[in-house]
Amino acid sequence: MTYIVTDACIRCKFTDCVEVCPVDCFYEGENMLVIHPDECIDCGVCEPECPIEAIKPDTEDDADGKWLALNSKYATEWPNITVRKDPPADYKEFETITNKLEKYFSEKPAT
Repeated sequence: MTYIVTDACIRCKFTDCVEVCPVDCFYEGENMLVIHPDECIDCGVCEPECPIEAIKPDTEDDADGKWLALNSKYATEWPNITVRKDPPADYKEFETITNKLEKYFSEKPAT
């Protein structure tokens, strides 16, 4: 098992989770974070730190494993993040929106 970041993170991008990760397995995109599944040690300390519950065990991934695949792909393309940052200024507008992947996801790395 590993942990994955899901849809809720898109355009909210809280980074409270990165500070508690003992193995620094978070990677930062323009508008969300991902977890590198090969680096995650399944300790679970990040999950309760996410205020919008965007972090889940991969056993709760959808039927086709799209979130595990997305985390795996972008963890090798985006820069590592180990320090907490402020969320985007407009995060409140996106906190309760669901199914954000198709509308708001960006493949770009953080700048």
